[in-house]
Amino acid sequence: MAHDINIEIATFAGGCFWCTEAVFKGLKGVQSVQSGFMGGHISNPGYREVCGGNTGHAEAIKIIFDPAVIAYDTLLDVFFATHDPTQLNRQGNDVGDHYRSHVFAQNSDQEKAAHAARDRATSIWDDPIVTKISVETVFWDAEGYHNDYFEQNPDQAYCALVVAPKVRKARAAFESLMK
Repeated sequence: MAHDINIEIATFAGGCFWCTEAVFKGLKGVQSVQSGFMGGHISNPGYREVCGGNTGHAEAIKIIFDPAVIAYDTLLDVFFATHDPTQLNRQGNDVGDHYRSHVFAQNSDQEKAAHAARDRATSIWDDPIVTKISVETVFWDAEGYHNDYFEQNPDQAYCALVVAPKVRKARAAFESLMK
């Protein structure tokens, strides 16, 4: 008889979703990672609309994971360590509120866990953490070409210069969690 997997959802915005997707895809217990948008005021936004800065959405990822293999708290710790949660509405050269740091909790338990993780993360950052935390469950899938973008385009300039170093750093820092 097949083992039933208990799955949960985690949704994070940590700047460009190409970076965050590539980091989380490699973790044990992560079943899938979908690029998309959360936190805005229009339905079914597209990438160009979101990057225009007028939709209120953040580039986000939806992580489907098995909590028996990797805990939500662990995902949060990886999230806070693999992007800069001290930068308001930006990640490096990517500027705009659609690049904000934001944990979109699925329920009040995740919201409490996110606040605790943000508090833990203050020990690894010198500047104040500006990550937003809210309970929100409406996730809009990004256009298909955004999924597995780094994997499919490793030599593209942005991927080589921005995504690849983040992925290497994450793999080194969380080696024991990697598939």
